[in-house]
Amino acid sequence: MKIINVEAFYLRLPVIEQRTDSSQDALLIKITTDAGITGWGEVDGSPYVTKAIIEAPYSHTMVTGLKSLLIGENPLETGRLWKKMHKATIYYGRSGAVLQAMAGIDIALWDIKGKALGKPIVELLGGAMRDKMRVYSSNMFQFSVEETVARAQHAIDTGHSGVKFGWEPFGNDEALDLRYLEALRKAMGDNVDLMLDVGHVWDAKTTIRRSQRYEHLNLFWIEEPLHPDNYAGYGQVSAACQQHIAAGEQECSVVGFQRLIDEGSIDIVQIDLTRTGFTQAMEIASYAHSRGRKVCNHNFTTDINTAASLHFLCAIENALVMEYCVEPGEISRSLAKNPVRIADGYAWLPGEPGLGVEPDEAVIEKFLVRG
Repeated sequence: MKIINVEAFYLRLPVIEQRTDSSQDALLIKITTDAGITGWGEVDGSPYVTKAIIEAPYSHTMVTGLKSLLIGENPLETGRLWKKMHKATIYYGRSGAVLQAMAGIDIALWDIKGKALGKPIVELLGGAMRDKMRVYSSNMFQFSVEETVARAQHAIDTGHSGVKFGWEPFGNDEALDLRYLEALRKAMGDNVDLMLDVGHVWDAKTTIRRSQRYEHLNLFWIEEPLHPDNYAGYGQVSAACQQHIAAGEQECSVVGFQRLIDEGSIDIVQIDLTRTGFTQAMEIASYAHSRGRKVCNHNFTTDINTAASLHFLCAIENALVMEYCVEPGEISRSLAKNPVRIADGYAWLPGEPGLGVEPDEAVIEKFLVRG
């Protein structure tokens, strides 16, 4: 079996709000083989940049577009192809957008491998440790306390036992931030986990002071309060705060996660499959396990990310909980013909070969950006 085509499809809603909300567009990867088997992946990054990285022509042996590297290759050789892509992009890659583009391709290759072998990806990763994952409802803060509380109530009413809020307008007004969190805890009660995503707008001292003010709220974790490169600051915060510290969605390399774990001493390692791929994610999870850390996914995009995250989390021993974006985007929540089943606060592992989900071509056609 050989790869005959690699395609990148940019999907975008007609109106994009000026918010830190990655559910408003998507970059899908489709890999086609001469055996008629296709695999799907996704990249959570800058779609135009990712598309260019995939489609760029050959420049020299260490500056190569990804598509040209893969044509004619055996898609089942996921490990070797990862190394080939890494070596052939080393002058302009090694991190950031290039690794993210590789991650989307890697997901599609694993999808092909599962379909070719007649097995769900979780079996190819070593087997299922569990057949479902507890999911938490992942939300943007709304621009009023009342609207945010209503979101939390809806999450509870739909069976979620954990709810997260993040990003603007939170983080810049200490009194208002406390109003948000106290109103949420009062409405949710003590038996629902409340996660806080700060959106890296604080420094270490601010985070420590805020964490002390929030101790009575029993937060499940405080996520990404600092700039992602501030490893020393994360070390200070992790040592001083009572709450668990979660981070990692900005990282896309094994080395980056190792630094975040060892220098930053974070408690919960958040891996986005559409930025790391399966090949790296398994290595990162193993390293986290060796350091006694729990792993969660990051997912604020489509059904492909949801399926990939679920296979990954069900395959590792140190999985904690699964993020599920509930923003009501037509792309993020309507892409798959057969999405992962979310019921009673859990995501249920698909049993079909590969990812177990397939994009709806009509949705791709509706939101496809051409040219």
